[in-house]
Amino acid sequence: MGRRWIIGAVAFSTLAADQLSKAWVRENLALYESWAPIPALARYFTFTHVTNTGIAFGLFREWGSVLIAVAVVVIAFLLLYTRQLATAGWPVQIAVGLQLGGAFGNLIDRIRFGSVTDFLDFKFWPVFNLADSAIVVGMLLLLVFMGAEERAQPHPPVSSPSDDPQQGSG
Repeated sequence: MGRRWIIGAVAFSTLAADQLSKAWVRENLALYESWAPIPALARYFTFTHVTNTGIAFGLFREWGSVLIAVAVVVIAFLLLYTRQLATAGWPVQIAVGLQLGGAFGNLIDRIRFGSVTDFLDFKFWPVFNLADSAIVVGMLLLLVFMGAEERAQPHPPVSSPSDDPQQGSG
């Protein structure tokens, strides 16, 4: 079992935060309505209720049902991959947990509503949600920490052809 519980705890926490925040937005903001939680920063950040049938930044909007299938495949891959992570460091497990929670969060929206609820509006960037953030942050962390773990692993020295006794000197 190892520390795989970390993946589950992070995934569940991410999923819960994502679904609760989206439910709050759907309940309190009409579609396309904005609210500035910090009025002084309204020029830079608001909650803006939008929906997205595509992937990040509104790409592939017409691929709704295909995206559900892709999400299921990605989630299945991540779940299978967790078996390999029983001994991985906790940063890698957190990264995978973030990705799983985010993928489940957006999948639930696609199945229930036919689109994903987005609301984090930084004005200079397309509107997104907590699940999107978790997926991106998880991927970046995974790249950084898996790269660090790979560099930390001892590697056998590389020999040149002149070091090989089979080559002989001719």
